Amino acid sequence: MFLFEGPDRRKEEERMRSEGRLPPGQSLTLKFPVLHYGPVPPFNPATWDFRVWGEVESERRWTWDEFNQLPRTRVVMDIHCVTRWSKFDTVWEGVSVRTLVEEGLIRPKPTAKYVMQHAEYGFTANLPLEVVLQDNFLLATHFNGEPLTPDHGYPLRGVVGHIPSRPDLETPYFWKGAKWLRGLEFMPADRRGFWEQAGYHNRADVWKEERFG
Repeated sequence: MFLFEGPDRRKEEERMRSEGRLPPGQSLTLKFPVLHYGPVPPFNPATWDFRVWGEVESERRWTWDEFNQLPRTRVVMDIHCVTRWSKFDTVWEGVSVRTLVEEGLIRPKPTAKYVMQHAEYGFTANLPLEVVLQDNFLLATHFNGEPLTPDHGYPLRGVVGHIPSRPDLETPYFWKGAKWLRGLEFMPADRRGFWEQAGYHNRADVWKEERFG
């Protein structure tokens, strides 16, 4: 497959494998493949909003302008797709849910245990709250210093990856960050998202190779 060919790629892949950064069953890519279900949605900054609801002390809603005034974070992560490609040292910028909680902008109730990401066209992706509050989960607006492209989730997507210096953090496969994100629902009990209902693994730990349920 052309995605995984070339001497430079093979050399870099061996380096990542020797450093323990390549999960089982994965291959390094120097590209950024585009994979999603359904069409790319339009974006209108005048009508776009981001909502937080469910098991929180008070629901929140931010317009696009307001969202861009929230505290921002930059994270460098390795990302691993369930379709077996991995991309290393990717740079993401956006809003950390952990920071929003620490600053009191989101106040989960003690009953909140899980979070559902709600995206355009009704797409969903679920994660345990503990993972959403890790440093390797981000509500991202930028990739490698540039705004996200429409194919990769512009204007906002969830992103989860592996921070090499933080082996303590759980790392799910990349589908666990939803493109074209519009809200977070905090939940008392787990509920499966779109791909999980289709047979993908509910926890999706890359190091345990939890691809399918």
